[in-house]
Amino acid sequence: MIANIGIHPRRIIAENRQKEYINQLAKGLFQFCKNFSPRPVIYRATDFKTNEYKHLKWGKFYEPEESNPMLGFRGAARYINDKEVFMMELEAIKQVRNKHDLKNLWLMIPFVRTPQELSKVKALIAESGLFRTPSFKLFMMVEIPSNIILLDKFIDVGIDGISIGSNDLTMLTLGLDRDNQEVAPGFDEMNPAVLWSLKKAITKARKRGISASICGQAPSNYPDLVEKLVKWGVTSISVSPDAIDRTREIVSWAEKKRLKNS
Repeated sequence: MIANIGIHPRRIIAENRQKEYINQLAKGLFQFCKNFSPRPVIYRATDFKTNEYKHLKWGKFYEPEESNPMLGFRGAARYINDKEVFMMELEAIKQVRNKHDLKNLWLMIPFVRTPQELSKVKALIAESGLFRTPSFKLFMMVEIPSNIILLDKFIDVGIDGISIGSNDLTMLTLGLDRDNQEVAPGFDEMNPAVLWSLKKAITKARKRGISASICGQAPSNYPDLVEKLVKWGVTSISVSPDAIDRTREIVSWAEKKRLKNS
């Protein structure tokens, strides 16, 4: 939705057009929430990298030069260091939840490097007037090896669920860029190190009583992985449209098998 607005948010602030920006974002969120109500809509906060922000109008004037944007100024670190932009997103969420009374809108925080970052982001959310409750749940993307290693500590900060981003997690676990043709052949979401990470995250989340979902291309590309995910206790799986029917059949079969063996 930020891309559809088309203007760098810092420019919006410089021109004192925050209300216009918030209203446009809220309009898009409202439509999703209305159409899916009463089912929850989990909004992942913007995770544009600097090279993606530069493609927006005025973007080149506000973004730093980075040799590796994937590991740079993005995600939670950006919210903490560029508070005003993040606050506009939170205001849009508040507008949908309070003005339109659509309480099915929840929030997910991407690319959180440390539990301390998560704590600071939660403080910003509270400062905006949004608080974690049964009707406003907070999720965190798991896409960095540190998220797996320190998952207990992240959960201790206070989240309701995780969503595993298999694309970034695979790249960062294997130390390669899938967009680089020289090393892209090594991008393998079925690599034992990646599977270990997926299992570790899902089983830990279930043990701690929070939900565990997965997004990314892995479940769409590897039907065999879907059975493993169900076995480990995944809560939900995101797949591409062409893989929905096949995945639904695999999940049904795997769940029946799991119940039979339990």
